[in-house]
Amino acid sequence: MRTAVEKNTIFNVDDLNLWYGNNYALKNITFPILEKEVTAIIGPSGCGKSTFVKTLNLMNRSVPGIKMSGEINYKGKNILSDRIDLVELRKNVGMVFQKGNPFPQSIYDNVTFGPKIHGTKKKAELDEIVETSLKNVALWDEVKDRLDAPALGLSGGQQQRLCIARALATKPDVLLMDEPTSALDPISTVKIEELIAELKKQYTIVIVTHNMQQAARVSDKTAFFLLGDLIELDETDKIFSNPADKRTEDYISGRFG
Repeated sequence: MRTAVEKNTIFNVDDLNLWYGNNYALKNITFPILEKEVTAIIGPSGCGKSTFVKTLNLMNRSVPGIKMSGEINYKGKNILSDRIDLVELRKNVGMVFQKGNPFPQSIYDNVTFGPKIHGTKKKAELDEIVETSLKNVALWDEVKDRLDAPALGLSGGQQQRLCIARALATKPDVLLMDEPTSALDPISTVKIEELIAELKKQYTIVIVTHNMQQAARVSDKTAFFLLGDLIELDETDKIFSNPADKRTEDYISGRFG
C-alpha cells in the first residue's frame, strides 16, 4: 500500500523487502522517518534492526546474495534506483557503529577524512570543520591541544564521540547509529545520550538499541521489529506505556527477547 508522505518526512520506506540469499530478512517494511527526530529501533537479536538501518545508506548493498525490493525514498528520491550516487548518499546519511572505529591516524585527520574526499582542501576551512565537529560532540576541550595525537590513544567513550564527529564533518542530514553505546561504560553512555538530545536539534537520528531504557530516554518515536517484521511504530511514550500489539508489550515487559 502506498503511504502518504508527511510534510517533514526525510525517509519514506515503502514496502521494503530484503533477502540475504534464501534468508528473508525484512518483510514488507513501510516506515516514515521524520526530520529532526530521534527514532529508536528495538527488538530481539536477529530481528532485522541493524539490517534495516544499513539499508538507509545502502551500507549492505555489496553483501553477496543480497536482494531488495520496494522503495526507500530519501527526500523524495528512491535510493534503490541504480542511478543513486553512493558517495553523495553516504555524505548525507552518516553512520556510527557499535564500537568506535577511528582510523589509525591523528584525531585531526580522522575528522577531516570525509571533507577532504569531498573536495575541501583549504587548511582554514578544515581547521574550522575540526573545531565545529569536535565541539558538536563535546570533545573539543578534551583534545584541542593534541589534535595531532593518534586517535587510537583516546578512551573508548572518546573514540565513539570522535567517530560521531567524523560522521558530522560532512554535514549530513541524517545520522544512523547502530548500538552506539553497547561497548561503553555507564558514564560514557550518559555522555552519548546527552549528545543525541543536543544533536537532534540539527540532525535526524535513527538509533538501533538493545537497551529499552535508552530507547525510552532518547527517542521521539520507537519501532519494534520481530523476525523481519515491523510490528509497531509509534510515539515512544505510547509504545512503552500502551502498545497496540501484544507482542510489543510482551517484549517490553521482558517475557521474551
